[in-house]
Amino acid sequence: MENILLIDYGSTFTKVVAVDASESKLLGFASAYTTVDTDVCEGLNSALGELEKQTGKIDFHKRMACSSAAGGLRMVVCGLVPELTAKAATLASMGAGAKIVGLYSYELIEEDITEIAAKKPDILLLTGGTDGGNKKCILHNAEVLAGIPADFPIIVAGNRSTKHDIMQILKNRRTYLCDNVMPSVETLNIEPVKQLIRDIFLERIIHAKGLTDEVTMPTPAAVLAATELLASDIGDLMAIDVGGATTDIYSIADGAPNKSGVIYKGLPEPYAKRTVEGDIGMRYSVHGIVEAAGASKIAKLSELTKEQVTRQVQYLSEHTDSLPTSNEQKALDFALAAMAIETATLRHAGTLEEIFTTSGRALVQTGKDLTEVKTIVMTGGALLKTDKQKELATHALYSDMQPQSLRPMKVNLLIDKYYILAAMGLLCGYAPTTALEILKANMTKG
Repeated sequence: MENILLIDYGSTFTKVVAVDASESKLLGFASAYTTVDTDVCEGLNSALGELEKQTGKIDFHKRMACSSAAGGLRMVVCGLVPELTAKAATLASMGAGAKIVGLYSYELIEEDITEIAAKKPDILLLTGGTDGGNKKCILHNAEVLAGIPADFPIIVAGNRSTKHDIMQILKNRRTYLCDNVMPSVETLNIEPVKQLIRDIFLERIIHAKGLTDEVTMPTPAAVLAATELLASDIGDLMAIDVGGATTDIYSIADGAPNKSGVIYKGLPEPYAKRTVEGDIGMRYSVHGIVEAAGASKIAKLSELTKEQVTRQVQYLSEHTDSLPTSNEQKALDFALAAMAIETATLRHAGTLEEIFTTSGRALVQTGKDLTEVKTIVMTGGALLKTDKQKELATHALYSDMQPQSLRPMKVNLLIDKYYILAAMGLLCGYAPTTALEILKANMTKG
């Protein structure tokens, strides 16, 4: 036997998964409220106590963990053009498992610096200009950042011609050099930045947040690794993770135009893409769901009055550890989850727009075409503690009400019943074949 403990310090709940790697077997799963305000080990010990009730006492050969507790990996991104270097930097940051708390384009101004200092990011990613291209913006931003009254590491991943000057400008700050995220127009190079972000996360941030040495990556990066692993076996997929603080969407698909005559606009999308909606979550960010969808729509879906919705949403935002028990609470949670899924998938998927040129009508695609994706994987407490997963999944699909959105047309549904996606993402770096076998054996068809 080779027993391994896999831990996910989530923003709301800490999950523990026990596996026997030698037998590719899931031994048990448990969770407890994440005690980030005191000591995360308290929540971990509670979860381990629940796990032991299922499995009995286990001696573990190895322990690995990921984390999105204490706000997760919080990043600010600075780029030149919103549609180019700023977008490339954002894709790199999200792919590394970060939550973007600030996105700035063009030259930073005094108000931006005040905002950035107040946000207290874990890392700032400074980009701008293709190699040999624009220098002025990134050099200006480096000068401004040199005097910012806050201590956080800065990654420089812009025009390679500016790196020597920027290192001199930022010589009194913790600064890391990396390859340009966009070395030429319409060319993405995000893997080096993703790796550096994760290295800094391991080196500095987990200790600053009081997390254990067992943490090897941010939770979203672990989920992305698991979805890539699963897609390597079953084909293109989309994964949806509705959490207490954020809603994360993952797509493992090429996403290129699949119809003749469609013109693609903008940067190419990464095959493995993650977006995170930091304003949309079931508890900490519950007001964001209402703002995005509207109280009237949530009231209609839940069959509650707007007054009931307003009252209950306020309660949830103040009691982030609450679970739905009454019919009213369950109905509201369903409506909130549905609107979180709809909003987040609309933001994640590409769009198809009809335009008219001097040559006549043309179709322009921006972002990923996911219409041919055949599988959706659901994870997260709100999606697993309901018997209405199929109904929730419809809110991730193509709709005649939003015909421009290139969301999946028709899918098979897989449910991450035991919250093992993040755990298997951890495990796949150590034993990928075992992780895939456990994933396939424990995904429930919806």
